Amino acid sequence: MGRRRKGRDISGWLVVDKPAGITSTAVVNKVRWAMDAKKAGHAGTLDPEATGVLAVALGEATKTVPYITDALKTYEFTVRLGQATNTDDAEGEVIQEADTRPEDNAIKEALNAFIGDIEQVPPQFSAVRIDGERAYKRARDGEAMDIAARPLFVESLLMLERPDADHVTLEMVCGKGGYVRSVARDLGEALGCFGHVRELRRIWSGPFEAADGLSIAEIDRMAKSPELDEHLIPLEEALADLPELRATAEGATRLRNGNPGMVMAGDAEYGDEAWASYDGRAVAIGIYRSGELHPSRVLNIGN
Repeated sequence: MGRRRKGRDISGWLVVDKPAGITSTAVVNKVRWAMDAKKAGHAGTLDPEATGVLAVALGEATKTVPYITDALKTYEFTVRLGQATNTDDAEGEVIQEADTRPEDNAIKEALNAFIGDIEQVPPQFSAVRIDGERAYKRARDGEAMDIAARPLFVESLLMLERPDADHVTLEMVCGKGGYVRSVARDLGEALGCFGHVRELRRIWSGPFEAADGLSIAEIDRMAKSPELDEHLIPLEEALADLPELRATAEGATRLRNGNPGMVMAGDAEYGDEAWASYDGRAVAIGIYRSGELHPSRVLNIGN
């Protein structure tokens, strides 16, 4: 028999404005400790030196993580022109340099190639798996890898400002799996001057915004208190892009047991993914068919 995990059965989302110099995993561990939660996870890793919104899922909210991971998100980042590094950010070793610097119009024109459905090669120092091993572990050993390109949807990529000849600040709205470091690297190559990320901040991710996030200091101050609990966001917030269907009393019981349950007519069409609620709380996520929801995820949140 496995060891029983200690902590409260508490479910919901806590939005953190992650500071630089800490890993996403460390933030999750901090939140789990502060909330005395049995289970926690996050929706979308930020590099240690990156800042901004990190949405931490607690309890049953961990079952809704994919809906935040798949949602659009916005990054504001500064590219250092004229230098390429082995990590594609400022933490790495400079491996190439150039004296040329592009004009503003050349940068704006080059950004067009990064909008829409594009192919992106992840950085050598990234968490993608190569033959079962993380790429960054191989990169630390000095190995150069051929990493396959991956699809990415970029809704927009805008130039915000040009502080000086060596730097340009951009804003990107993209879908799942975007590597901002790869954008900086590839933009520098397209401009013929090299480039890497100097600063990176995630402004929002799905329904969650950095402006609404708690700092680590605030989490420490409110740790294990009702005051921190007041900042918990219902897990249903992550399901805003799915149709909601209201379950009957009998349907809710069946859904909680993992069986198809009767739901009232709503915006979902046959075959749509949707979620069922009862008495204002989510019961299950699944596929809608002929008046019933066929659950793929049951949400046990104290009903």
